[in-house]
Amino acid sequence: MKHDTVTPYKKSDQSKKDQVAEMFDNISGNYDFLNHLLSMGIDILWRKKAIKLIRPYAPKSVLDIATGTGDFALEAVSLKPESITGVDISREMLEVGKQKVIKKGLQKLIKLDYGDSENLPFESNSFDAITVSFGVRNFENLEKGLTEMYRVLSLGKPVAIIEFSKPQHFPIKQLYNLYFKSILPGLGKMISKDPRAYTYLPESVDAFPYGKNFIQIMEKIGYKNCKIVPLTFGIASIYLAEK
Repeated sequence: MKHDTVTPYKKSDQSKKDQVAEMFDNISGNYDFLNHLLSMGIDILWRKKAIKLIRPYAPKSVLDIATGTGDFALEAVSLKPESITGVDISREMLEVGKQKVIKKGLQKLIKLDYGDSENLPFESNSFDAITVSFGVRNFENLEKGLTEMYRVLSLGKPVAIIEFSKPQHFPIKQLYNLYFKSILPGLGKMISKDPRAYTYLPESVDAFPYGKNFIQIMEKIGYKNCKIVPLTFGIASIYLAEK
């Protein structure tokens, strides 16, 4: 199944982009709680590792794509950049993120705003680093989104993408499939206001071209020095590359 065709609401006539925005609007109030609960907090460590990988580039300007409630943007503060910009298509997720930024007194450093990853409102070569955590899987057009990211990234600068993978070895593979396809959707349905959100998650991961297949897409677009950094027994990966 082509990943671009996997949508949150199968009976909806809306585009994937509009459906994804609606889904995240629906779960925005519980998103942070559920995210950290269902990942047992491991997602926080994954973001820290990704930031560590781009620290040697000493970026002055950082763009966080599909920023959601701003967790990756907030993690990027440790890079000591001059500016951090986060964009997302879910206005409700952005509102939650903006409150977190205000609470930490980082309004002058971090700006979160509406932005479509496939049509970014920035000039070419605008950013010294780009981060994405669990966002490229939701792109309506994966190659278009990655191409836009490439356009606004400065020459020789890094992109760090965190995305779910599929563990291949016993017993992690079996435990992962049990948790991801049976337990997680049930928990998500109980706590979330949107029963489809945590069913869409494993479906979209199943269809996503992870690993070497994803690297091939990045290289086709023009990214250089592409690397895969496995996380937690292959549950997820960091894709690190340069323009």
